[in-house]
Amino acid sequence: MDLQARYRVPALTGLLTVVSLALVFGAVLGAIPQSALPAAPASVLGAIPHANAVVSALAIGTIVGGIRAIRRGNVARHRKLMLSSFGLFALFLVLYLYRITLVGPTDFAGPSVVETYFYLPFLAIHILLAIIAIPAVYYVLLLAYTYPVSELPSTNHPPAGKLAASLWLISFSMGIAVYAMLYLVW
Repeated sequence: MDLQARYRVPALTGLLTVVSLALVFGAVLGAIPQSALPAAPASVLGAIPHANAVVSALAIGTIVGGIRAIRRGNVARHRKLMLSSFGLFALFLVLYLYRITLVGPTDFAGPSVVETYFYLPFLAIHILLAIIAIPAVYYVLLLAYTYPVSELPSTNHPPAGKLAASLWLISFSMGIAVYAMLYLVW
């Protein structure tokens, strides 16, 4: 365990959060130049939202599995599943940032009344939960990395982990609903 990092978990959480959110907002707001990334065929760019929906569904499965594992006392399985969840989240984020930088956000094609009174508020809640989930997930993972398993119950890992997993599950689920509204329904 890295003792230096153990005493800097909040600062490291903040640093990772700022970097992650800067990348996301930079991509969404067009601050990352398209020339900074290799080009991809339109078919690949078009497949990314569908791939990300699958990645999100897999992440929901690994998070639920990780929750079940820890409730049963299977720490090793919990760790593997939660690290898998984080890997899926990282894959989702890389694909999302790549596509959003090259293509930009997808416009809502449904009726304007649905967009105004349902889609945009729903999307705003999804985005807010995702923003809140990012530092919660980093915090929990950093605690798990910097403390031995035997000490984790006496840290904030259990309560923060419940919060992070809940936010993650809701955010991934809402993300799939946003995907459905953008690509399946309208």
